[in-house]
Amino acid sequence: MVDAEHINVLIVDDSLIIRAMLAGLFEKDRRLNVVGVAASAEEATSILERRHVDVVTLDIDMPGIDGLTYLQTLNAQHIPAVMLSGSTAEGSETRIGALLLGAAACFNKADAVKNANALVQLIKASALHRVKLSRTDAAALLKARQDMMRGPATA
Repeated sequence: MVDAEHINVLIVDDSLIIRAMLAGLFEKDRRLNVVGVAASAEEATSILERRHVDVVTLDIDMPGIDGLTYLQTLNAQHIPAVMLSGSTAEGSETRIGALLLGAAACFNKADAVKNANALVQLIKASALHRVKLSRTDAAALLKARQDMMRGPATA
């Protein structure tokens, strides 16, 4: 069970600048505790073996194991992940794909500084399993699931 007053965050991004920026944003909030930063999925796994983590921020495009593939590992451990990428704009195929694969939420990395408070609130909500999808995401996710159930179109 997650303690709402102390949420342990792991940041996974191959960019040193992004890792430092996110750590700085999160550490301004007394409830968020950055317990690790990793440049790759492999580094993240090592940290997860040693630290208790309530939520992970996860880049999609990384060397080695990409974020969408690593998301499955986090899901198996019941650790919510917020996908942070420039390719996760609302309604995008990448965003819907990440949500279908079990991401707790997605946030456009380009908006992290401009909308820092929204990102911090999303991290908290994800850790507590209280994320509410936007109408756009909910509609796109529903359509994607319906399309999957119908199967491939025949000629």
